[in-house]
Amino acid sequence: MGAQVAFMEDWYWSAGTVPELHWDLQRAADGDMDVLVMPSGPADGHETCSLMFLELIQSARHRFWISSPYFVPDESVLHALTLAAMRGVDVRILLPIRPDHRMVYLASFSCLQQLDLTGIGIYRYEPGFLHQKVALVDDSLAMVGTANLDNRSMRLNFEVSVLVADREFAAQVEQMLAEDLAFSRHISADEYVRREWPFKVGVHLARLLSPVL
Repeated sequence: MGAQVAFMEDWYWSAGTVPELHWDLQRAADGDMDVLVMPSGPADGHETCSLMFLELIQSARHRFWISSPYFVPDESVLHALTLAAMRGVDVRILLPIRPDHRMVYLASFSCLQQLDLTGIGIYRYEPGFLHQKVALVDDSLAMVGTANLDNRSMRLNFEVSVLVADREFAAQVEQMLAEDLAFSRHISADEYVRREWPFKVGVHLARLLSPVL
């Protein structure tokens, strides 16, 4: 039902009409999970998507793993990730090694040195393009949705995320991410430092464009 409400709100914001919906609720056979559908978009009174990510990061006590095809975080997210790592949280960020947007790929290198200094693990998935948007907080909370860790998702696009507070589901997400990490390569700040100056100039230019990437 939450997904239907989110769809109806976005439709009304865009078209000014209310679509006809069939509200036939069907309870899951093992309906004992706590699930929250979290829509976000430019029509919100607050930056819902950004606040959701900040809360997920800040609530982590021993683990925060996230997979995102596009990683161009703003300063608030960078600070939250840094503080999480400094308080001992295992922070891992899984990104694709084969980009579909060159500028976004370049922009992701701009914060590599800062994150590497705090012990945050950055991994590039090697078998192919990775497009999943998934986060795992400790052992009991997982997020699956459409939002990326970039300005476009946090402030420009309509997104929807599903938060699931359930240990069994979180364990399945952990296994999936662990398998993806096994096929990934850990990268360090050297990936940026040892590059030639044209690449570094491209990284800085891409970072300047990050608000619209």
